[in-house]
Amino acid sequence: MGGGRGGGRLPPPSRGAGYDDRSSEVMRLPLTMWMNSSAKNHFVAAIGEFVGTTMFLFFAFAGTQVANIGAAPSDENTTTNGTTGFSPTVLLYIALVFGFSLMVNVWIFFRISGGLFNPCVTLGMWMTRSISAARALLLVVSQLAGSIFASFLVKTLFPTSFNVRTTLSSGTSLAQGVFIEAVLSAELVFTIFMLAKEKHKATFIAPVGIGLALFISELVGVFYTGGSLNPARSFGPCVVTGVFDQEHWIYWVGPGVGAILAVLFYKFIKILEYEMANPGQDGEDPENLKMRVMEEKEHKRATRQASQDR
Repeated sequence: MGGGRGGGRLPPPSRGAGYDDRSSEVMRLPLTMWMNSSAKNHFVAAIGEFVGTTMFLFFAFAGTQVANIGAAPSDENTTTNGTTGFSPTVLLYIALVFGFSLMVNVWIFFRISGGLFNPCVTLGMWMTRSISAARALLLVVSQLAGSIFASFLVKTLFPTSFNVRTTLSSGTSLAQGVFIEAVLSAELVFTIFMLAKEKHKATFIAPVGIGLALFISELVGVFYTGGSLNPARSFGPCVVTGVFDQEHWIYWVGPGVGAILAVLFYKFIKILEYEMANPGQDGEDPENLKMRVMEEKEHKRATRQASQDR
């Protein structure tokens, strides 16, 4: 038991002048030094985002096809409820399948890539310095590729009409389409900021709130614009069908504007230290909260200073 001669404790190995602590590191496989590199981490995140976007849109698109089976016949092949024949049941079904598909797949993939699945959400995360420019670019490419692959799978696997493109309803102008997409996208992106980016006791169930945010946005948007809120969601079906509508650009501009609005408001309330306006929401003592906010500010200041010094 003791450290004496009969205690059974082995002496530490001798460390000569040439001893290197790194030689004791155990590698899982030979020639895997790259496993701890940022390149590997970017690769894993990109793969996760590709698979996650594919799964999210696969179920969303397939569910949309099911919802539109009994809709009025149309040559448009779009999601827009104003084109396929208005039905509250169809509208609710589409909103539910998009919201629940996002919720489940964000919950699965947020530990791998963040579970963004949306170039505009990625833009927002880059603007708030949550991810680097290189990571953001890789994720956007993965999201677009995932959308194309999901569209291909749904169009190939199911015998029903591929009615998933996003277009404007007949009474919706281009300006209205842009602002509808912007407002709905701002709601979604800001939800992600406050529930997932901001860490709190309910962060682990953030995917539920994110899925519900998409659900309520789809309830509003599907009839008028198809409820895109996501350039990747609109891009994939256009590539697979070979049809790019004249208004396709609004599904990039509208969500992009919405993401920028969400970022601006998020930064505004962070500058005003919103945590202090209604303290104790997570059961945290107000004094501890104040100290934590001050520590976060000091950490950010030190990080900026270190970056400038480099």
